[in-house]
Amino acid sequence: MNKAFTREVDREDEEDDDVAAPPLPQGAKNYITVAGYQRLRRELMTLLDEERPKVVETVSWAAKNGDRSENGDYLYGKKRLREIDRRIRFLTKRLDVAEVVDPSLHHGNEQVFFGATVRYASDHGEERTIRILGVDEAESAHGEVSWIAPIARALLKARVGDEVRLTTPRGVEVLEVLEVRYPAPAPEAVAGTARVKA
Repeated sequence: MNKAFTREVDREDEEDDDVAAPPLPQGAKNYITVAGYQRLRRELMTLLDEERPKVVETVSWAAKNGDRSENGDYLYGKKRLREIDRRIRFLTKRLDVAEVVDPSLHHGNEQVFFGATVRYASDHGEERTIRILGVDEAESAHGEVSWIAPIARALLKARVGDEVRLTTPRGVEVLEVLEVRYPAPAPEAVAGTARVKA
């Protein structure tokens, strides 16, 4: 295989890393909840300790079976290995720059900060509930939004009863903050806090 072709393929893999990473504002920290960090860390460790070794073993076995150009196990294994390595690089980079935040520290607070679950009403009378999370953990299908999303940026630092303005493609909407919730501190965190104060 031509080395120039190999370098080109490697460069494409590196470029894919940047495409897969949701963008952060320049100079911004990569905020993430404790649960989100643990989930990404578990995924990374599973890839490193379980999936990658299995695929390497399969590729090694398939390579011994002769002609690699028509060997489906070998070709698929190499492709899967590139995907795993790309995901490992992505997770490693994101976890290295992650700023872990514990939203339960704001439990009982009525102001919107990172990690809040916010119920709000639009000026059209529609009510919605969202949870403001990190770029790498928010899933819109579950009512979660990234802290850099326009709706989150409009709501951040508002308090229950405040009205905020959100610019949308349809124009400016006025949103009223109806409720702000944070998760309760974990029992071991409460016990640990009590020990520190004593």
